[in-house]
Amino acid sequence: MRITTKKGALGGLALLGAAALLAGCAAAPEESGDGGGEAASDFLPCMVSDSGGFDDKSFNQLGAEGLDKAAAELGVTPIKVESQAETDFASNLQSLVDQNCNAIVTVGFLLAPAALESATANPDIDYISVDDMVDTDFDGTTDAPNIKPIIFDTAQAAFLAGYLSAGVSEAGKVGTFGGMNIPTVSIFMDGFAQGVDFYNQENGTAVQVIGWDRAAQDGSFTGGFEANDGARQLAQGIIDQGVDVLLPVGGPIYQSAAVAIRDSGRQIALIGVDADVFETDPSVGDLLLTSILKGIDVGVHEAVVEAGNGNFDPTPFIGTLENEGVGLADFHDWADRVPADLADKVTALADKIKSGEVEVESYLAG
Repeated sequence: MRITTKKGALGGLALLGAAALLAGCAAAPEESGDGGGEAASDFLPCMVSDSGGFDDKSFNQLGAEGLDKAAAELGVTPIKVESQAETDFASNLQSLVDQNCNAIVTVGFLLAPAALESATANPDIDYISVDDMVDTDFDGTTDAPNIKPIIFDTAQAAFLAGYLSAGVSEAGKVGTFGGMNIPTVSIFMDGFAQGVDFYNQENGTAVQVIGWDRAAQDGSFTGGFEANDGARQLAQGIIDQGVDVLLPVGGPIYQSAAVAIRDSGRQIALIGVDADVFETDPSVGDLLLTSILKGIDVGVHEAVVEAGNGNFDPTPFIGTLENEGVGLADFHDWADRVPADLADKVTALADKIKSGEVEVESYLAG
């Protein structure tokens, strides 16, 4: 099932085509063949991480990779600041302002309030907000004209992962848990549960989802984004309920889930999020059924290059299956255990979501 894209091997279902990533509200950007020349010579791009850190093998790392690629293309050296807690956000942003950054990327939903305050106070700096619209008054528009949101309707790809998981589950139970009950986490969990429900409707089955209640819009959460013993214990509790597929949502907490899976001695499939975790963390590769992808790296790269070349565009980008901003990774080591007819159904389902024949609910759905 492996199909590669122009910018790398990002998906067995070819649902994440990096060349078209920023097709959201405008035409997809062209590949740039130059480094920006003099236009970017004094340009300083910067980034603030969420508390997961730049080595989380997930969304912070993807953001950093996108920044580094853009900086290399522009011929400049970026500045990256890592947050240890939410209390670091405002001071980290101010430190970048004080260092005369021209563009600042904030990685993560929780950074949005601090990003808005900083952007409002510094209208001449371009801000790129990953995972939030920065719409605090909920009027449908970003609250500052110098902020570009890069967000992802990951419920669509998670729907496919839920359908796939229900199809490979022999126990009739699949599980999920998250770091915190915030929209950018719960969107994965809810989309996953919708996909399981759809599988049950189509196939007359009764696969259960442990760890997320769609009616209550609540479930199992660690309370943070650290791979620690608390996350392992939460994963263990879900595993003890008999699941044979597990979706942890929250940066490095998948590492705690992997420990719990290995400790169980059972064959339990792990699902990664944001990056293709098989590629970013081979140590858990044998456990991975697939990963739910967000093109954060490509989105950040394109936005920073535009800013560096004097073409900053604050128009929001919303990644979907249709514009290839979200998708599923290859099945890798699990490929032989996914029936061909199930894989075909997942591909067909993706087409139905793109066309609107199958609707996936989320806070980003139009």
